[in-house]
Amino acid sequence: MSKKVMVIINPSSGKEKAGEILPNVEKVLGDIYEQVVVRKTKGEGDASRFAKEACEGKYDAVISMGGDGTVNETVNGLAEQEHRPILGIIPLGTVNDFARALNIPLDPIKAMEMYTKSAVKEADIGKINNRYFMNVLAVGAIAEATYNVSVEQKTRLGSLSYFLEGAKTLVKKTPFPITVEHDHGRWTGETYLLFATMTHSVGGFEQLAPEAEVNDGKLHTFIIKSLSIPLILKIIPSLIKGEIKNHEEIEYIPTSKLHVSTSEDLIVNMDGERGSEMPFQAEVLHNHLRLFVPGAS
Repeated sequence: MSKKVMVIINPSSGKEKAGEILPNVEKVLGDIYEQVVVRKTKGEGDASRFAKEACEGKYDAVISMGGDGTVNETVNGLAEQEHRPILGIIPLGTVNDFARALNIPLDPIKAMEMYTKSAVKEADIGKINNRYFMNVLAVGAIAEATYNVSVEQKTRLGSLSYFLEGAKTLVKKTPFPITVEHDHGRWTGETYLLFATMTHSVGGFEQLAPEAEVNDGKLHTFIIKSLSIPLILKIIPSLIKGEIKNHEEIEYIPTSKLHVSTSEDLIVNMDGERGSEMPFQAEVLHNHLRLFVPGAS
């Protein structure tokens, strides 16, 4: 029997059903671990602080109960620590991209039951300046528009809410100059949106970068060079088929590191949350975390 597990729970996740599920989670984990410690987040930064506490306390595992924001904070607490517990996810958010990429059940009850017969998989995380992300970074007006999505909109519309907010920016769209240094050289030009994903699921769309694996050591980078309603309508079939990287108005660059600069005053969106200011340096920390995934014991 393993020793200690910490459960980091965002009580407001899952339409505030997180608290209802918690007793069952404690019971399942109590059959596996000698000690189950629960930490409830109250504000920004709590999950990172609790995850660091688990590293310092030499916990065997940390279970993140919440959405991608809670998972992102937890990853930021675990990253580059001397002792890193195995990370588990019970998804309770709107999109749950990282859980999708790991084939973790999106139903929290089924995800909880996974721990009775789970496997462990190594996965990459990204480092940008001095912060960390596990799924996607994005730059541009559409990326910044997602900050305007309210909790109510997320609850009611799910991932569609992000795209509705993004579509509004098309009315007053403006490209911005950008320089991208990567493994293969340099790209300079104008773009409406740059995003780099580490998994195949972005905003709940699981075919955006079908070749992306959670441990392939790559930032799958897409630069949108042109943007209009007719173009978006043309891109949608490519998006559904997982062929967006082949579109003539999209530059696709797989790379292990990125340096992105612009003369515009922009903020990087990291895993759907407001992140670092430009310019930024991003790199992949290959196989940096161990995660619980469905599988045999």
